Amino acid sequence: MAEENNAGMKAPTGAEQQAAAEKADSKAKQQKHYNLPKIDFATFVLSINSSALVQLGLIEDPATGQKATNFSLAKQTIDLLDMLEEKTRGNLNADEDNILKNILYELRMLYVKEKK
Repeated sequence: MAEENNAGMKAPTGAEQQAAAEKADSKAKQQKHYNLPKIDFATFVLSINSSALVQLGLIEDPATGQKATNFSLAKQTIDLLDMLEEKTRGNLNADEDNILKNILYELRMLYVKEKK
């Protein structure tokens, strides 16, 4: 049985302490499996690119596991990247600028190809 401490609350038993420790250990192991990429401009743009590829039906939607096209949403995503390019012009380093320009070019070409 659990012992009572000075405040009249029950102290956890050995089994309860072990269960809590195992739960914490399990949670720590789960978090180790999620090696998230660092957050920077390139990662942000690549994430938006992935969304556009899903919307163009070129890769599976991770939520459904299915490929489906939504051209209006794909166009909106491409337009969003275009706006981002316009608003950040002159403020990006060479690598960031190249990533954004290349992704925009590729997405535009894919949009035209898939829309036919």
